[in-house]
Amino acid sequence: MASSTRRHGAARSAREGSRRRLPLRLLLPLLVLVALVAMLMLRGYVHSEILADHRVQPPAATDKVPQKILEGGPVIDVRGGRTESLSVPDHRLVLTFDDGPDPTWTPRVLDVLKKHDAHAVFFVTGTMASRYPDLVERMVDEGHEVGLHTFNHPDLSFQSEKRIDWELSQNQLAITGAAGVRTSLFRPPYSSFADAMDNKSWPVTEYIGGRGYLVVVNNTDSEDWKKPGVDEIIRRATPKGGKGAIVLMHDSGGDRHQTVQALDRFLPDLKKKGYEFDNLTEALDAPGAMSPVTGAELWKGRAWVFLVQASEKLTDGLVVGLAVIGTLVIGRFVLMLLLSGVHARRVRRRRFRWGPAVTEPVTVLVPAYNEAKCIENTVRSLVASDHPVEVIVIDDGSSDGTARIVEGLGLPGVRVIRQLNAGKPAALNRGLANARYDIVVMMDGDTVFEPSTVRELVQPFGDPRVGAVAGNAKVGNKDSLIGAWQHIEYVMGFNLDRRMYDVLGCMPTIPGAVGAFRRSALEPIGGMSDDTLAEDTDVTMALHRAGWRVVYAENARAWTEAPESVGQLWSQRYRWSYGTMQAIWKHRRAVIEKGPSGRFGRVGLPFVSLFMVLAPLLAPLIDVFLLYGLVFGPTEKTIVAWLGVLAIQAVCAAYAFRLDREKLTPLISLPLQQILYRQIMYVVLLQSWITALTGGRLRWQKLRRSGGVSAPPPGADGVPPQRRSGAMDGRPVG
Repeated sequence: MASSTRRHGAARSAREGSRRRLPLRLLLPLLVLVALVAMLMLRGYVHSEILADHRVQPPAATDKVPQKILEGGPVIDVRGGRTESLSVPDHRLVLTFDDGPDPTWTPRVLDVLKKHDAHAVFFVTGTMASRYPDLVERMVDEGHEVGLHTFNHPDLSFQSEKRIDWELSQNQLAITGAAGVRTSLFRPPYSSFADAMDNKSWPVTEYIGGRGYLVVVNNTDSEDWKKPGVDEIIRRATPKGGKGAIVLMHDSGGDRHQTVQALDRFLPDLKKKGYEFDNLTEALDAPGAMSPVTGAELWKGRAWVFLVQASEKLTDGLVVGLAVIGTLVIGRFVLMLLLSGVHARRVRRRRFRWGPAVTEPVTVLVPAYNEAKCIENTVRSLVASDHPVEVIVIDDGSSDGTARIVEGLGLPGVRVIRQLNAGKPAALNRGLANARYDIVVMMDGDTVFEPSTVRELVQPFGDPRVGAVAGNAKVGNKDSLIGAWQHIEYVMGFNLDRRMYDVLGCMPTIPGAVGAFRRSALEPIGGMSDDTLAEDTDVTMALHRAGWRVVYAENARAWTEAPESVGQLWSQRYRWSYGTMQAIWKHRRAVIEKGPSGRFGRVGLPFVSLFMVLAPLLAPLIDVFLLYGLVFGPTEKTIVAWLGVLAIQAVCAAYAFRLDREKLTPLISLPLQQILYRQIMYVVLLQSWITALTGGRLRWQKLRRSGGVSAPPPGADGVPPQRRSGAMDGRPVG
């Protein structure tokens, strides 16, 4: 007995442990997000957008600086307690280049030095060395010396000793990772001649010398950064009277074509005058400044460079992705606005007809599983229809008395079919097998029709080419914040999309809440399939491939109960997203087929894949860069840019609401929807991708309903009753 108890306890503990473990489909998005944030932070640090300090100290007093330093040479050696000043011998020039390496100008400088067999010292920053390690490696390979110029180029007189150590170690790490060496040469940012040393910069020089570095300033400044012209750069860089000098130039920080041109003349001209162009340690006849690095330090440097390169490529890819998604989003908005306008003008023409008026009775199928709270409103709305209908409620194994409620209503023309729980596709197929009429309307058990909905929905079947019709699904419970957000999404996204797809002839989905089909079109394709979790998308694509037209009836309004909590919304959209991916994959062969199937495959599938699967997956880049810009970038410009995008979306939303004859009041919550609601949709789509790629399976999930949705009374949404029902002139309205 005790052994059995222990086994049960162990099994229970194992189950609890498995429940506590974060599911892979949630863990992967979290890891992707953490990796993306880390890469962006690294990119911001390397580009001096994070932790950078651009302050520059004004000149200070010099009374605390030793006189021999102020009057001495450009090389300051305070290592090991020394206080020495060194100068370059006559007819020896040490060319120094600051702030690189630069991918454009450093190679050109190196080419000129190689051409004239000259050496130089490159004082590189850690940021640039990390981004362009191949150039640092080339410097070392071609016999030049490299020195530290800090990592982020701050004025060190403002910094603490801890920050100075960090700047030096990170700069050294970048050089090690790039070229496998470390250096003992250092040049402070914003430095000048030795006589410019003051009470602020001298303590920094002493501290850095105490860390084992030889501090190098200059005594000849070409001032090439001012771009004074080639002749002037040469004049300023040339020492007088054959004196030796350390010459300051730049191979980064802007356009350096004058520097390159001046160098190409300067080197041969001074060589003719007997000058030699050496490394600093060669000119001073001192031990070399660079030493090879091995072991853990070398691998640490290489790992650093690898991570920086990865962050560069990732962010470059993100920028490209942002440009692509921006173009796609704007293009989609423009296309939706244009084509939805075309659709509205076409179907609202006074003499527009789909064909002969459809007056024969139709069958309405209502698949229901535990819809006790909603089913009465649903069925009563159908019985009130102004078009003759047969209503079949298929109870799919409900345990809450749904079937009894319908039977207890005793409504004429309403039948109930019971079956064991088999899923929505099976319930619909059961209803199809029992339908008396060829035109079949399908709806959800939580949806309410207006009296004119069925009539408006079936009028397009006057065109014998039409095999299915999508209705206008509306959010009935839009008084909550989540409901208002979904209302915006339905009006701005789904219905504008359907107008566009109607014009293009590639409607991807007949909404489960309100759609109609020819039974003669469904039977040859096998009815409703349970191959995917989006049976409505699956069957719509199958109808396209079979050669049928699928159209949109804007006045066939149905009021559905949208999810009222984030958890329910997540479950619904997760199923939709995953099911859409399944349907696209199922019908992928349409791309290479001929006839109607090929036309849909080469127009419809790319549109659906691009705008419903790929583009939304890239859309979070907009928010990522928004957040990055707010925290690290030009905040004001970022806010203005985001407000501009929001304004465009607001205009599009207002147009969609006007086109759908909706009040504009819910658009007040549009900014909050863009900040919060869209993020949920992004993560849901990403989770769907991960489920698909990892081979996971998703089950049907029943959403809890409140049963509070009913059709609005005539005129409740501001639309005159005659405009709503199409009764103004007695014609069917598309």
